Amino acid sequence: MKVNGIPTRPIWLDHDGWGVNIIDQTKLPHTYEIVRMETLADACHAIFDMLVRGAPLIGATAGYGMALALRHDATDGGFDQAYKELYATRPTAVNLRWALDEMRDQILPLPEGEREAAAYKLAAQICEDDVAQNSSIGDHGLKLIEEIWEKKGKQGVVNILTHCNAGWLATVDWGTATSPMYKAHDAGIPVHVWVDETRPRNQGASLTAWELGNHGVPHTLIVDNAGGHLMQHGEVDICFVGTDRTTASGDVCNKIGTYLKALAAHDNDVPFYVCLPSPTIDWTVDDGVKEIPIEQRDGTEVTEMTGRLKDGTVATVTITPEGCTAGNYAFDVTPAKYVTGLITERGVSEASKEALAAMFPDKV
Repeated sequence: MKVNGIPTRPIWLDHDGWGVNIIDQTKLPHTYEIVRMETLADACHAIFDMLVRGAPLIGATAGYGMALALRHDATDGGFDQAYKELYATRPTAVNLRWALDEMRDQILPLPEGEREAAAYKLAAQICEDDVAQNSSIGDHGLKLIEEIWEKKGKQGVVNILTHCNAGWLATVDWGTATSPMYKAHDAGIPVHVWVDETRPRNQGASLTAWELGNHGVPHTLIVDNAGGHLMQHGEVDICFVGTDRTTASGDVCNKIGTYLKALAAHDNDVPFYVCLPSPTIDWTVDDGVKEIPIEQRDGTEVTEMTGRLKDGTVATVTITPEGCTAGNYAFDVTPAKYVTGLITERGVSEASKEALAAMFPDKV
């Protein structure tokens, strides 16, 4: 996708071939800043403090984090320590564990002298595979948008609602939930996106709105609780969201508030689709509500907000009374029964154990 007309990804190798550059997403939308990672500690900081976020991008960053770690210590002990430190950064996102397991399975059998180069090669492959998967997700999701456009007699616009940021900033390119939107926009279908602000951290306001704007996709920012109202009044044709972990039975773990959107969509007969590359499916988990660990983050993400002041400076302010405590549950789980379908790189599937197993017999 593009930033100021320039094709850009949120992670890439620096010119020296070993340092890894990322966009610091904590500074968006007010400041566009590139950060260079050189060590395991840099990668752990980038993931934990959300300079990078979104399950696929976390997995890609973990891959390069392991490569950086092996530059300094390619022994079995060094690998094991790097695995533990990276895995502890964001345990909810299953792509993190998937990428680390891929590294373990393919890198550890090699002689120590070959591990670093192989890790860089595998990390790059993880990135390219993610781009291809997300592009394919967009192709399958585009068909759903085309069907709505046909039913409307090709009049007006197709209104799409999304929650959090499942855009190219959360992946390596295209995004998951945004990929069908970009494909439709580029194909000339008039789409309009309702962008949830997505408290806390405001990924919708700060990131989704920023990247849609850069690509020229019409959109409107709304407060998180406006979605149900819009659905009641026929202002939402379809919902596309992403996921940090999807169970083998089709339960979906995503940014807090996704469950409430799914309930509103279900009550108003609005199709609710979850877009995900297959590494986001956790085949070891069946009951998402009972089994998926829900990350609880620092309460300051709720009590504080960062924005641009009238004089142009960027500042963080406290919005609560002094001494107020805040709970910060980062995710919730949407049961499969409220999900119209799962859009993967292989097509559109029902959110059920049988349908997922049929689509991915090689991965079950």
